Amino acid sequence: MNNAIYVMWLREVKRFIRSKSRIVGSLGQPILFLVALGYGLGPVFQKAGQGNYLEFIAPGIIGMAIIFSAIFNGMQVIWDRQFGFLKETMVAPVSRLAIMFGRTIGGATVASAQGVLVLFIAVLAGFRVASWTGILPAVIIMLLIALLFSALGIMVASLLKDMQGFQLIMNFLIMPLFFLSGALFPLNSAPSALLLVARFDPLSYGVDALRYFLIGTSTFSLTLDVGVLLGVSALFLALGSYFFSIIEI
Repeated sequence: MNNAIYVMWLREVKRFIRSKSRIVGSLGQPILFLVALGYGLGPVFQKAGQGNYLEFIAPGIIGMAIIFSAIFNGMQVIWDRQFGFLKETMVAPVSRLAIMFGRTIGGATVASAQGVLVLFIAVLAGFRVASWTGILPAVIIMLLIALLFSALGIMVASLLKDMQGFQLIMNFLIMPLFFLSGALFPLNSAPSALLLVARFDPLSYGVDALRYFLIGTSTFSLTLDVGVLLGVSALFLALGSYFFSIIEI
C-alpha cells in the first residue's frame, strides 16, 4: 500500500516538474492580483488606516494559488478515466484507497510548491515577512490547505465523467470560496452577515493562519484555524475515499 501511495505521489510531482508551461501559467493570475491589487489599491488601504495592502493580501493570494492548483487536481482523474489510464490503475493489485491517497498527497504537494513560489514572488514584489521563523509553519499550513482542496477536487471528480462539467462546478465553488475567505478584505471590519458566511468557508481559516505566521495578525485563534483545517481535511479525505472506491470505469 505504501508503495502504491508513493508511486501515485511521484507521478503527480513528475508531471508538474516536466510541465514548464503549467508552472508558468499557474503563476500568472497570482502575480496579476499581487501587482494590480497590491499596488493599485494600496494607497486606498493606507488612507483608511489599514496598513500596507500588499502585505495584507499576499497570504490570501498564496491561498488562491494553492486552491486553484489543488482543486483542479481532480481534473486529472477525469482525464485519466477518458484516456484509459485510470482503468489500468484500478485493476492493479493495490487498494483504491492507496491510489486515492497517493493522488491527493501528490496534488497537495504540487499545490504547496506553487504556494511557496508565490510567496517568493511576493517577497520580490515588496512583501515583508514579520518573522522568518514563521516560514516553516506557514508551509505546513499551505500543505493543510492543499490537502483539503485536493481531496475535495478528487471527491467531485469521482462523481463526474465530463471534464467541462467538472470545470464549471469547480469555478462555481472556487470563486465564492476565495472571495468570501477574507483574502482581499479584512474580516474584522466586515459586516456581520459576511463574517458569518466566512466562518463556513474553510479557506478563511487557512488564509487567517497564513496571516498569523507571515504578518503576525489574525481574526480567529490559531487553534481554531488549525482545528478547522484538520477536521475538514479529514472529512473530505473520508468522503473522497468513499466516492473514489465506488467509481465506475
